[in-house]
Amino acid sequence: MMPALSPGTIVIARARPKRVVPGDVVIIRHEGRDKIKRVQQVGERGIYVVGDNQRLSTDSRDFGWLDMSTITGKVWWPRIAGLK
Repeated sequence: MMPALSPGTIVIARARPKRVVPGDVVIIRHEGRDKIKRVQQVGERGIYVVGDNQRLSTDSRDFGWLDMSTITGKVWWPRIAGLK
């Protein structure tokens, strides 16, 4: 699947959302960098995120489950396919 956002796209996000569900696009802080990923699963262990371009993306398939505290924002605009 192609990325929903191109490099350089400006996004508006809600800081530190109280709730995320599968399909939400979030900003995470990982290894000192902000990354935009799609939430695939939410569980007791935290969140499992994937990139839309799975062939080229570094995501939970590489670094595993993330603590909810890594979420710095939930993308609100632009509206992205699959966002609820």
